Amino acid sequence: LAVSAGSPAPAPDGGTATATPPTSSASPAPAGGEGSDDASGSATPTGTPIGMPADACRLIDPVTVARLAGGKDATAKPSSQGPFHSCEYRVSTESGTAGTVYLDVSDQRIAQLYAVATTDASNGSVNAMHDSFTPLGGLVPLVNIELGEVIFGGVGAGMYGILIYIVLAVFIAGLMVGRTPEYLGKKIEAYDVKMAMLVVLVFPLVILVFTAISAVNGFGTSSIANPGPHGLSEILYAFTSGAGNNGSAFGGLTVNTPWYDTTIGLTMLAGRFLMIIPMLAIAGNLAGKKYVPPSLGTFPVTTPLFTVLLIGVILIVGALTFFPALSLGPILEHLFMLSGKTF
Repeated sequence: LAVSAGSPAPAPDGGTATATPPTSSASPAPAGGEGSDDASGSATPTGTPIGMPADACRLIDPVTVARLAGGKDATAKPSSQGPFHSCEYRVSTESGTAGTVYLDVSDQRIAQLYAVATTDASNGSVNAMHDSFTPLGGLVPLVNIELGEVIFGGVGAGMYGILIYIVLAVFIAGLMVGRTPEYLGKKIEAYDVKMAMLVVLVFPLVILVFTAISAVNGFGTSSIANPGPHGLSEILYAFTSGAGNNGSAFGGLTVNTPWYDTTIGLTMLAGRFLMIIPMLAIAGNLAGKKYVPPSLGTFPVTTPLFTVLLIGVILIVGALTFFPALSLGPILEHLFMLSGKTF
């Protein structure tokens, strides 16, 4: 991230940034505090026009730019300077000098798309720190994992992830039509529903309990990089990723401590074995049942109606379970950002 013509540097996540020299009446110095060999010249941004929308500057908040540039604070506005047509950041320092940073944030859109894709499945790879995303940008990967990574299906475990919700959806459909629920010609009985509910309850239990303990004790909060709701998001994501067999990191949280090493390890064990074992129990129980031919009272599972019911079950279970925690984390942070406060 460059703040003077004489000291260019790459922007975060592969973006391109160039800046004009400071315009302060004081001796010319960039916002980062390093001198420039050519303080009288002006830098011209180079690159390919990206046609960013008017709210592109929200992709990277001014506070982050100020920190990277070594400045005190910054303000941002859409810019048509040079070919960038992206964001203009006005950075000021403790000494009162100022500089202007023009930042191309086009790669941020690719990074966020990548984050969505790898949390829709249990891929775990990242090409940007989710900690640097906007609050709602960090919310989406969180929700993807908390829904069970069933949009694409987890790597090596995608089938049983969606089967849990299918068992619950078939059970609810059976209650509505007043018949014993069936799936693939096998009756879904109390034992199967209990095992499915065990999976649904274990997953949020380990995430929310360890997150709550970490958020109210010094051994947990001492590891966060950002205060307030953003810090809660960092903690919540660490345990969510561990329980969800994802492995990606939100960033900003120092987890190499006895507390996080132990609890995230326990979370990974619970998120794998306490979910796999009940599913194996369901599979073994269904395998021992006799096939029941479909009848007029059988609820078909190959229709758009069942698809809507299944999606509803997934969203309702996820929303009822994690919405309170998400409200205190990324959603609250988003509201603070709209009022001008960032973390």
